[in-house]
Amino acid sequence: MTLPDTAATPAGADRTFQVDLRGLVDLLSHHLYSSPRVYLRELMQNAVDALTARHALEPAAPADAFGVRLYADGSVVRVEDDGVGLTEADVHSFLATIGRSSKRADRIAEQRGDFIGQFGIGLLSCFLVADEIHVLSRSARTPDAPAVEWRGRGDGSYTVRALPASARPRPGTTVTLTPRADAGEWTRPAQVHALARHFGSLLRHPVTFDDGTAGPGATGASVNPEPATWARTYPTPGARSRALAAYGEEVFGFTPLDTIELDLPAVGLKGIACVLPETVPAGRRHGHRVHVKGMLLSEQAEEILPDWAFFVRCVVDAESLRPTASRESLYEDDTLAAVRDALAERLRAWIARAAASDPDLLHRFLQAHHLAVKSLAVHDDEILRMLLPWLPFETTDGHTTLDEFARTHRTVLVTSSVEEFRQVAAIASAAGLGVVNGGYTYDRELVHRLPEIRPEATVADLDPATLTAHLDPVDRETELAAAAYLAQARDALAVFDCDVALRTFQPASAPALLVDSREARHERTRSQLAREQEGGLWGDILGALRQEAPRAQLILNQLNPLVRTAVTIDEPELARTSAEALYGQAAMLSRRPLRPAESSLINRSFLDLLAHALRKDS
Repeated sequence: MTLPDTAATPAGADRTFQVDLRGLVDLLSHHLYSSPRVYLRELMQNAVDALTARHALEPAAPADAFGVRLYADGSVVRVEDDGVGLTEADVHSFLATIGRSSKRADRIAEQRGDFIGQFGIGLLSCFLVADEIHVLSRSARTPDAPAVEWRGRGDGSYTVRALPASARPRPGTTVTLTPRADAGEWTRPAQVHALARHFGSLLRHPVTFDDGTAGPGATGASVNPEPATWARTYPTPGARSRALAAYGEEVFGFTPLDTIELDLPAVGLKGIACVLPETVPAGRRHGHRVHVKGMLLSEQAEEILPDWAFFVRCVVDAESLRPTASRESLYEDDTLAAVRDALAERLRAWIARAAASDPDLLHRFLQAHHLAVKSLAVHDDEILRMLLPWLPFETTDGHTTLDEFARTHRTVLVTSSVEEFRQVAAIASAAGLGVVNGGYTYDRELVHRLPEIRPEATVADLDPATLTAHLDPVDRETELAAAAYLAQARDALAVFDCDVALRTFQPASAPALLVDSREARHERTRSQLAREQEGGLWGDILGALRQEAPRAQLILNQLNPLVRTAVTIDEPELARTSAEALYGQAAMLSRRPLRPAESSLINRSFLDLLAHALRKDS
């Protein structure tokens, strides 16, 4: 941006910014538009807007009376339309003043909602691929006005001149670009054709492309030969469903599990949502393909659906959604929020229909996307009531639905973490307890809501005392015989705030069970830090209260042959080592992260037992 010559401007007078066009184009290319390829979209948008205005001027004209013709032969790119055209005054208003838009002209302000883009700013995108833009236009509003020619250059200069009517026999506009050498990637004939189909396949006005090889008078290949798939008629519902699925596969590259038709008349939105056939990682969101009035706006419009709807990809065409300045994404406003809510309701309705009338489809859907449904059920009571019994959970009976699990277990116990479930699963199953792994996202909260759907079911958090209460005590004589060993084991494991008990439980192959919740470990860590940081009287008081902190419990299984041998050990060091080894093995089976002291204990106890065995053999 440069400033005017101050010597020629009276003091106190208003001044006008002088725009450095090359700098502005550089700004557009690096910060507004994602790629130089948008130049063709902008030209097509201008042409379609001109056709819209022409139809408003001549409403009795057939829908296909006016069209857009693209031409590219490697040396030029040309876009010609039969639109409303421009007079010389229009050219000065719309092209010579940066930022002014044909949409803002008073005489067509009432048609604002019918236009896609802005003529002036949009045309600047052509400087991304060319150093000169040539516009030749003739107005349909003023048929007797001469044709007008505008030439704009990348240095910010332009010329305007009136031409005889014969220079443009029919109303409309032709924009011609002479591409720069470094823009060949975007201006080759095959690329121009591909970009035209990419951006304009759903446009309602006829668009053709010609690469110059067909000879004079050729009409060119149609860019948008058919209306949108959802706008066509089909002989049967099955044929329609297959056509929509085939279109979804063509657009997204996967065969949809199902297709959901989307229709919001209030905003003129139509399209489809394609249900992904495979599981999507939690939190991963796919972009959606959004057209506005037929022109492709974005392939990555995440904002069109709520976060929980990551199991679908959509392609939609809308009339009333508002693009951002770059016209490559959607402006977040009340309309978009309402559309997002309405589309979310369509997805809920599809889930409801599947649950009510297509159990096989529902089963395949839940197999792939149960996490998405769980996230929705947490906040949506209707989905909760409808699908909670059918959602799969990890339980002591394997992966099963809550409905099946609650029929077998009237009291459903739920753990607070994955590691807690893994600690107790085998023993709880052998004891006949029904435990659900509540450590995964949403699972614990959802299981606790089961009584809302199945009033006869009871749900409770798994407490270590609940599990130990189901383990059978040993007889008094066995307890007394093992007392010395248990005392030495407690002393050896005191550093881990771990008690030791002797019980009998199934399976007999499990020598020991470590019952230790994450909350208990956190509380012990907090208490330890408090004791280390406090001294004097407070340290003594905290030391006296140490026994109130929750403790872990190593439960030895008297049914296990190894344990029956261990409790008879009368050699103190060997007894301590065996207790440490049993603790280490139980800690590893719990699959929780080991503390450094526990890893050291496991290594030390293994080496000590190996050394003892070697000494005994020698």
